[in-house]
Amino acid sequence: MPQDQQHPQEKKDREVVNTLLSDTFDSYNLAELARLRIRYRNFPGARQIQKDLDLVLQRWGLTEEELFEQTRQLHQAGQVYQPKTGEDEQDWS
Repeated sequence: MPQDQQHPQEKKDREVVNTLLSDTFDSYNLAELARLRIRYRNFPGARQIQKDLDLVLQRWGLTEEELFEQTRQLHQAGQVYQPKTGEDEQDWS
């Protein structure tokens, strides 16, 4: 049985997940949750992050399909992610 791997973005993503666990449901957080669900889907590791993402979905009363449907609508309506002043880095990993 292969050993779990550590995702290169895990430390940074842990901070985002902690925010999602303690923050409110809004468009930005919805998009962040969807982004992280995709990133960690089928990833062989980061089990606690995956469990916490499940917990956020549960707290917000959403299924994964509902999450993705809502975020598709958000992205169709306009840009969800607005760069902060002086920030041009995009994280697609």
